[in-house]
Amino acid sequence: MKVSPASIGRAVDQPGGGIRFYLFHGEDESQSRALAARLLEALGATKFVVTAGSAKGDPALLADEAGAMSLFGGKRAVWIEPATKDIEDGVAALLQGPDTENPVVAIAAQLPKTSALLKLAEASPLAVAFAAYAPEGQAAERMVVDAGRRVGLKISPPVAARIADSCGNDQAIVARELEKLALYVDASPHSPKELEHDAIDEVGAESAEGDFLRLADLALGGDIAELSEELARLPAGGSEGIPVVRSLQRRLLMLAPARARVERGERVDAVMASLGRAVFWKDKGKVQRMIGKWSAEDLATVADRASRLERALIFTAAPDRETLGEELLAIARKARSL
Repeated sequence: MKVSPASIGRAVDQPGGGIRFYLFHGEDESQSRALAARLLEALGATKFVVTAGSAKGDPALLADEAGAMSLFGGKRAVWIEPATKDIEDGVAALLQGPDTENPVVAIAAQLPKTSALLKLAEASPLAVAFAAYAPEGQAAERMVVDAGRRVGLKISPPVAARIADSCGNDQAIVARELEKLALYVDASPHSPKELEHDAIDEVGAESAEGDFLRLADLALGGDIAELSEELARLPAGGSEGIPVVRSLQRRLLMLAPARARVERGERVDAVMASLGRAVFWKDKGKVQRMIGKWSAEDLATVADRASRLERALIFTAAPDRETLGEELLAIARKARSL
């Protein structure tokens, strides 16, 4: 069955005993993984990894593993990532077979409406299907507020907007950031505390070395010298590439529709005023300059390059820092020429 954004929290935090298959798909794979991790926590289950290729070679494999007892007792979840069309026959057998001991959890990229896998999950009362898209505006704020509540933090909308923006709306990064902040203010689910801007100023992601969104903004702003300095500070073997790219994509998602409005004849300052809390107050000046500088066509080109960069970082062995640096500096040089 297809689950809405309003219902997915309950579906993973209070999982029904009869659900055999969970399909998390969509462009925001970070959100999919975060939801799947919440599901495992709610089930008290351990992850048992199965590849899509294995399921293709043996369509009965998923049903067999879902029905198997753990060697060490306790519950487990059969985990498939990335999930592709290769598991379609296996999922069909799983949903048509006898009762199972363990659910199958699949993380997939964005699936077309014609996908047989998606149709199987949405049509069956024994399955949950959820499409994960990067939250924006108030949806992003609610995501942070909900995540904070789970670690004992009471978060106001302005603070939630700041955290979402600084983490590029990446739920996995938000979760780690809130865990750190909860420790700092001594909060827990049994002893909740209010999270204020002061705590974020002290230990938040914005103060961390190599701030993800800062790198994206330096590139889009054309500040080649400062961008080069920040890139040099990144650890050579670090894994900052994907969070930085997703911060860049988040900024582009804000800039593109705003610039389109400008090109339809609206004033830049009027467009900025309409964005309201979607832009953190410290960022308003530079965001306004970006909207005035970049054309909608150029922003679309950068967005396409960012998507290709993300795939390169995920699927190739190229060092994150070098690959990321080359692309960000290319964007910065383009910004300087505008």
